[in-house]
Amino acid sequence: MPPIPELEAIRRTQILSAAIKVIGTHGYANVTMSDIAREANLSKGGMAHYFASKDDLFKEAFKAYYDQILSLFKNGIEQCSGPMEKILGFGLPLFIRETPDVSFAHKIVYDFMSLAAHNENYRELFSTWINEWVAVKKQALDDGIVAGVFIDHDTTRTARTISAIFHGIYLRWYLDPDNHTVSWAEEAFTEAINAYLKPYKVDQA
Repeated sequence: MPPIPELEAIRRTQILSAAIKVIGTHGYANVTMSDIAREANLSKGGMAHYFASKDDLFKEAFKAYYDQILSLFKNGIEQCSGPMEKILGFGLPLFIRETPDVSFAHKIVYDFMSLAAHNENYRELFSTWINEWVAVKKQALDDGIVAGVFIDHDTTRTARTISAIFHGIYLRWYLDPDNHTVSWAEEAFTEAINAYLKPYKVDQA
């Protein structure tokens, strides 16, 4: 019997979800295809029908996971009332370590970044992911120009800087929480972005 596309898609999603769960729990370096097969209730032979190697599986799993996260944040940002709220509010929920999904996401992020540091294919995926986040920030800046909040300027450059500021603060907060608390991270991000955007704001006086 030939494969049924709908069932094939469901099974691939099941495998990708199992891979992300196991990676997030144990770390990429400690995970085998057998671990993922067990989580997905498949044999290793069954896994090989969908993914030829651990690397192929992991690259697709990371991509699927971040597509999901990005979609959630895009939906959230649409609820913000104005350009500044979209820029400042975007990302702050990630500083709430106690949220299960957030805590899990941090582990995935740093495993992925470690892989990108040593593997060109993962680096390309990382670049694509970062540029998608930058595009969301750029849209908020472009909307701000149209609304008269910001002067016309190179919003791609500005969006990249905002993203870099966020990730720098995010790294310190996650890896050194005793000295870089949630309140510090939120305040540092808000202060840094407000100061950085000041030259681009339309004078309301």
